[in-house]
Amino acid sequence: MSTLPPCPKCQSAYTYEDGEQYVCPECGHEWSASEAPVAAVGDDVRVIKDAVGNVLQDGDSVTVIKDLKIKGSSLVVKVGTKVKNIRLTDGDHDIDCKIDGIGAMGLKSEFVKKL
Repeated sequence: MSTLPPCPKCQSAYTYEDGEQYVCPECGHEWSASEAPVAAVGDDVRVIKDAVGNVLQDGDSVTVIKDLKIKGSSLVVKVGTKVKNIRLTDGDHDIDCKIDGIGAMGLKSEFVKKL
């Protein structure tokens, strides 16, 4: 049984061979078998995905998929609210953003969908 290398871009284990190329079905990255992996062995690469499995990156635009109550306030972020230019962070809330009418806040990636 042969073991294929994980994707060097998103670390997905679901890579497959297509001729002389390796292909990642999750992020669409293609690389040849002779290429050196982009991430070194000691790097801790964290992939943040939205509610439907799309990989998120800094600067993406997302939409909220669930009404979110804001703690300590009577404000609510409604379903369908569009958030532009997100920034990914480490921690419980993996997205830092600014929402019109509310201000700066942190969101969890499980409550957003990439546009």
